[in-house]
Amino acid sequence: MAGRSLGISRRRRWTPRALAVLALASAGGADAQDMPDMPKVAPSPIACPATPAALPAELAGWNPRTALSAGADARSAARLEPGRAVDGGLRATPQVRFALRPEKPGGSVSFGGIYAFSVKAAGKYRVALGSAAWIDVVKDGAAVTSIAHGHGPDCSGIRKMVDFTLEPGEYLLQISANPEAKLPLLVTRLP
Repeated sequence: MAGRSLGISRRRRWTPRALAVLALASAGGADAQDMPDMPKVAPSPIACPATPAALPAELAGWNPRTALSAGADARSAARLEPGRAVDGGLRATPQVRFALRPEKPGGSVSFGGIYAFSVKAAGKYRVALGSAAWIDVVKDGAAVTSIAHGHGPDCSGIRKMVDFTLEPGEYLLQISANPEAKLPLLVTRLP
């Protein structure tokens, strides 16, 4: 029965250990290095140069970055400056008190944190991340709806980009479900 619920062919004889590892992997609780008898992920077919790729003007602030640790709650949120990237230091998820429960909060072994930023001019803004962490932009206790999602340019180190239409005011950027305690990130205004 367990094999069928994981979508595994019943023709192959699966050991209890293999089924347990597959169950962990499908639930997001394990990765290839935790599974020595599972195939490793193939490397990217793109060979990146030693120097970072040239970025469009709106992402020019991605390099270089400065270190900035996230806050554990809205009152201790670290302040971001739009247009300047940071190497964000995150906290273990159980230590974070989100202003608004994230749609994907992550588990007890994931990382998250809270940043604050100000918008002076209305327009479209982009949050760029070096991982696939979940983000929420929050204003006045409510999540702001995103208008676009995408990936960064090849070889840039930008894994995920999410765009928002923002009005002048104060915002929180909640990071959740990140697999590591560090995360490069940038909030920037689009032309």
